[in-house]
Amino acid sequence: MTKTTDAPDTAHSPTPTSRRTGRRPQAGTTPKTGATPKIHRTTGVVGILLKIVALGVIDALAVYAAFVLLLDGSWPVALAVVIVALAITVVYLRPGMLPAKYLVPGTVFLIMFQLVVVVYSGYIAFTNYGDGHVGDKDDAIAALIQKSFARTPDTPGLDMVVVDQAGQLSFLVTDAEGRAMLGGEDRPLTEVPDAEFDGGAAVGIPGYTTLDLSQKLDRQQEIAHLSVPLADDLDEGVLRTKDGTTAYVYTASMHYDEAEDAFTDSSTGTVYRDNGTGAFTSDAGKALLPGWKIDVGFDNFVRAFGEESIRGPLLQVIVWTFVFAGFTVLATFAVGVLLAILLDNPRLRFRRTFRVLVILPYAFPAFLSALIWSGLLNSQFGFVNQVLLGGAQVPWLTDPLLAKVSILIVNLWLGYPYMFLVATGALQSIPGEYVEAARVDGAGAWTVFRRVKLPLLMVTMAPLMVAAFAFNFNNFNVIYMLTEGGPQDISTDMNVGATDILITLVYKVAFGETSGRDYGLASAFSIIIFLLVAAMSIAGFRRTKALEDLH
Repeated sequence: MTKTTDAPDTAHSPTPTSRRTGRRPQAGTTPKTGATPKIHRTTGVVGILLKIVALGVIDALAVYAAFVLLLDGSWPVALAVVIVALAITVVYLRPGMLPAKYLVPGTVFLIMFQLVVVVYSGYIAFTNYGDGHVGDKDDAIAALIQKSFARTPDTPGLDMVVVDQAGQLSFLVTDAEGRAMLGGEDRPLTEVPDAEFDGGAAVGIPGYTTLDLSQKLDRQQEIAHLSVPLADDLDEGVLRTKDGTTAYVYTASMHYDEAEDAFTDSSTGTVYRDNGTGAFTSDAGKALLPGWKIDVGFDNFVRAFGEESIRGPLLQVIVWTFVFAGFTVLATFAVGVLLAILLDNPRLRFRRTFRVLVILPYAFPAFLSALIWSGLLNSQFGFVNQVLLGGAQVPWLTDPLLAKVSILIVNLWLGYPYMFLVATGALQSIPGEYVEAARVDGAGAWTVFRRVKLPLLMVTMAPLMVAAFAFNFNNFNVIYMLTEGGPQDISTDMNVGATDILITLVYKVAFGETSGRDYGLASAFSIIIFLLVAAMSIAGFRRTKALEDLH
């Protein structure tokens, strides 16, 4: 009798395990060999290809940027770009290095958008960068020559048409001998033998489009500012036009001598030389602008504290900045803590409603609130004067003293909800046993607050007060939206007002329209702000360490 063996029921049998390890095969692998299915291999190949393509694009952009920087003379930056690109490529092509794959992008963006900006801003403080000192020396020389061009008297006009090629304008001129001459910006006139003539005047050239009247009207500003050199030497003059049909010769009154590195004014004979200040200057001290950007060392800091016209307003602004930031922090702390204690009483009815009303100023953007307050405090049409004061003409924002008081009140209104929220949370974290123990010992409400609640509140709020001081030290929005730093201080030539703090002064110096832009001096002021805030913050945080023992 033959013995038979039933085949195992694979549909209900448990998952086979490895004889060597006793573990089940991992998901996505076959039980027999443990090989990865084809679909996973395909996904891995696609991911690798995408990674290679992305890195290739990054490297190509880095190489392009490096070449541009090298042509511009910025070889250290070009070298840094290449090193960063190589580091990114190595990190993402090599297996492993998982922490670096997460750290590299964040580090690169941190360097690009924060560290580079900070370092460059600091570097500008040691230059004369600003209005009249923006480009390099070659740009300044070309600009000075261009500025000195004037129409040569008794020179006849030349027939011309304006032609365009790929968006670049040129003059097609017919000279006195009847030849067609073509030239453009930085391209001297050259003869073109294949020009088209009409009535003895050149009107077109193959490969160029002749502009009609409507096209010239659309681009009249561009045409009016176009100067076409007569030759490689600009001293021979340029051609300019006002109507696009007749060109006139303009010659420069300022002539540059490369050997002497000096300009000579042909009309007066005055010589202007490079004396190392970033501008060509005459013996009488008159400087030609534009100049060029140079390194000036600590000259901007010397100007800030050495020139009386700058030192006096700067010291006043520094004092007011400390008063503004210090009073704001102390006042908002006092009001916030007081309201937090008053609304911490569980027997108070409508306590939640009162809390919502108290934090309403915190719910609106600060710059919008400042604009609203600016309207409320208007001396002629404001709600405060017309309604609350019965039509009084109180100059809240135009009198130096009242403007400062108004700013302090508005900033108190904007800042106390933050302190109130923090104090409310800190009060609720104080154990009730401490308060009960103090009351059992006979302490009154004021003693309980001064001896128990306030020290424990300071553990939480002291670091925040230091941060609030640093924030208000640079609180640009409130000052600028309320008074724009005014009223103007007429006792100085600087563009500074009675309510300016350091950050608004920096803004006016850097982007002011009345006194020009002086980025170097503004950057020096920024470094002063940094040093002051850093010193105050370090001192404040050191003092708050003493509160850690209260835990």
